[in-house]
Order: sequence, then C-alpha cells, then structure tokens
Amino acid sequence: MLLIEDLRFRWPGQEQWQIDIPHFSLEAKERVFLKGASGCGKSTLLGLIAGINTADEGLLRFQGADLTALKGAKRDAFRADHLGYIFQQFNLLPYLSVIDNVTLPCRFSKARKEKAGGSLQQEAERLLSALALPENCLNKPVTELSIGQQQRVAAARALIGKPALLLADEPTSALDADTRNAFISLLMNECENAGSSLLFVSHDSSLESHFDRSISLPELNRAAIQTEVL
Repeated sequence: MLLIEDLRFRWPGQEQWQIDIPHFSLEAKERVFLKGASGCGKSTLLGLIAGINTADEGLLRFQGADLTALKGAKRDAFRADHLGYIFQQFNLLPYLSVIDNVTLPCRFSKARKEKAGGSLQQEAERLLSALALPENCLNKPVTELSIGQQQRVAAARALIGKPALLLADEPTSALDADTRNAFISLLMNECENAGSSLLFVSHDSSLESHFDRSISLPELNRAAIQTEVL
C-alpha cells in the first residue's frame, strides 16, 4: 500500500536533512506504531505521506501513485480521496457543528462521500457513537467539548468515507492511561470496520502492544543518526 525509498526532506533554509529514510513500507490493513521523542520528525514524516509537504528527493508511492510526482490540486485531491488524518491539535473548525466537522472530508471527495453511504449525517452519528461521544454533545459547538470529546470528533472526521490509510499524530497525548487505551481500542475497531491501514505516531512506547508492528523513527531516519553524531 505505502512504499518509501530514499526519501529526503529539509525545511527551507536548513542545511541538514530532517527526513532521510532509506526504506519503509506499510501493508493494506496493517496497524503500525511509529515511536520517537518530540522533535525527531514524526509529524514531518506524516506531512510528507499526506502530501501536505513534498519531499526533495526519493520515492513515496501510495496506492500505486508516486506522491512526489503529483503537483498542486492533483495531490490535494488524492489526499482527500485516500487519506484520513487525526492532527495532534485536532484542527476542528470552531464555526462548524460537530456533525459538519465530521462530514467535512466528504465535501472535498466524491469517493469518500460514496463510501460513507446514503446519509452523511447518519454515518457521522454512527461513527461518533462507536467512538463513545455522548449523544448530548452532537449539537454543541466543538469549542464547548472537552479535549477527549474533541479527539473523538477528530477521529470520526478522519474515518468517515473509509479512507485507505489513517494517519494519527499523537492523538492520545492529553489523555490519562485508561481513557487512552479505551480510545485506541475503539479506533482499532473502526479501522477494521473500514478496512483502513493505520500509521499511529507517539512518544509513548507503552502503546506498542496494541499494534501489529512497532518502529522507532530515530532508527529508521538517517537524519536523526547524523544529528546525534554532529
């Protein structure tokens, strides 16, 4: 499903690579835990996979398409059709309702809308219920929700329309252990229902047991090794 070969990226004005990964792959329906301390490049890598940023060198092939070769609107459309993203800060839109936040990806992707089924509202409500958001929160502004509740809305938004790959950037960092483990179990169930692969990044190695495979980004990323040497 996802193949990375000799992928390199650096932010403008920087001399050293932030990302230098010789090889990484992810299979369909696989659930991978990517671990590493803050600042090691986890969010940067997710941004490259999502096509939010573009690599300077190398291959990033997803669902048969080379994302490094796609430009502008085509890359945005590909992301909208195939990827769900749970951002670290959730990035919910405060002027939209809970339901409208969840259904937002289907406004940008006909493919996601078709996969979501007949009623977008019903599918949004189903996902929110499956992710244990209380029913009395559905009509509240997202700004009135707790961190844990906002997290569930962000997860439902990423999952609607059954994306092929779900990217999760430290989505449990603000939760206590019991709530965190419960949320991951719910997330796994919904990924299985959707047939989605999951790439979950976190600094918390205690979460590894929930996943099919665990990878250390500092060991994968040659840029991190070079930084340590310097």
